[in-house]
Amino acid sequence: MLTEEQNRSLTQVGPGTPMGNLLRRYWMPIAALSEFEQTTVKPVRLLGEDLVLYRDLSGTFGLLDRHCAHRRADLAYGFVEDCGLRCNYHGWLWDERGRCREQPFEDVAHPEARFREKVRIASYPVEAKAGLLWAYLGPQPAPLLPNWEPFTWKNGFVQIVFAKIPCNWLQTQENAIDPIHFEWMHHNWTLRMRGEQGPRYKHVRIEFKEFEWGFTYHRLLEGWTEDNPRWQVGRCVLWPNGFGPIRPQHLEYRVPVDDEHTLSVIWHFTRVPREREPYVQASIPFWEGPTTDPLTGRWIISNTTNQDIVAWSGQGTVADRTRENLASSDRGVILMRKRFADDLARIERGEDPKAVVRDPEVNARGIPLPCDYPDMIRDGLPLAEILADPILDPRLGYTNQYGQPDAVRRQFCEAMGIDPDSQVTDGSAMANFLVTNLAPNLHRA
Repeated sequence: MLTEEQNRSLTQVGPGTPMGNLLRRYWMPIAALSEFEQTTVKPVRLLGEDLVLYRDLSGTFGLLDRHCAHRRADLAYGFVEDCGLRCNYHGWLWDERGRCREQPFEDVAHPEARFREKVRIASYPVEAKAGLLWAYLGPQPAPLLPNWEPFTWKNGFVQIVFAKIPCNWLQTQENAIDPIHFEWMHHNWTLRMRGEQGPRYKHVRIEFKEFEWGFTYHRLLEGWTEDNPRWQVGRCVLWPNGFGPIRPQHLEYRVPVDDEHTLSVIWHFTRVPREREPYVQASIPFWEGPTTDPLTGRWIISNTTNQDIVAWSGQGTVADRTRENLASSDRGVILMRKRFADDLARIERGEDPKAVVRDPEVNARGIPLPCDYPDMIRDGLPLAEILADPILDPRLGYTNQYGQPDAVRRQFCEAMGIDPDSQVTDGSAMANFLVTNLAPNLHRA
């Protein structure tokens, strides 16, 4: 249980707030690179700030205050030029550093005033990595954008999946260090949706460990032995707002939009069959999944991330942690909150918080993360073995989140070397995946 003050400290993310100051020490994914194959300007809200992301005609990305410093016109409707974004109201031109490069009337009427040199606009660094565009809103010098080892994996089909979540970021991230919810939210609930009674299995032990880049949690189910990768290796909670890599192969980010909204970002890698090597992806597709049924207004509950969204949002816009009653299964949540409290103290002392990357050599190699399937990622599997695996079988369709567009599904099938019309994407197949994914007799589950 937290006090109201402690809860505010952990959940408020705007400029000048304790957690806002902490989260600004990290790079945040804000868009897919391939979005800018279709557009040049995109409005973005991040950590309570209204911004505009653009790519100018030279290919340079910029992230600026959404409103022009002249008379606060909306730069989301500006137009890109060779070196910046021009306001469509009076033509003031801004570059990626927030400098005013041109003021068409003032430059002609009063050039001696050099007025454009006297105004600036908020600007933030942007970098591209792994098909994503990342922003850094914190103090300089900026840390390195982490080059996680999954971003170096070869021979894989990658897709980027977004969802807009109407709740505070912390309740989405606390879910990442809560292993018991798998038993109930993803396994037993799915059984009930199939008309079956549960539980079919139980957790008997859980453990949590801290490492340089986050935490791992380890779980042992009834019927599992201690050599199971889920106990030996565990799953990775990536600091401060990430999760993974997990099988199937993906990383998740919970990006704070503001105090009441979160952007879910899934970077999903699928290893192609050995027969399809070498595979190089020309462009990484992206899509946004719906979260509610337009006919009923109720949450979509058919896929794993959608089920999580029910739990995240069901706690309210900002969870009232003054009314909670934590139990022994919540040890990971307690550890996470203590680490955040420690990080808040670190930045008050002028120190870096946990998991900030500043060593170029470490970053260049690809930072390794706990992974329970390294051989499968490195060496791949024959197509026949992939098709026989109830977790990896690509004919199930995209199981993490509902709503994959048909165009992306067909790109995926082409990469995997399977007939797109052979996929089984009905609800019973999805439910079977969710149940099988946690079956105790599967060593690799």
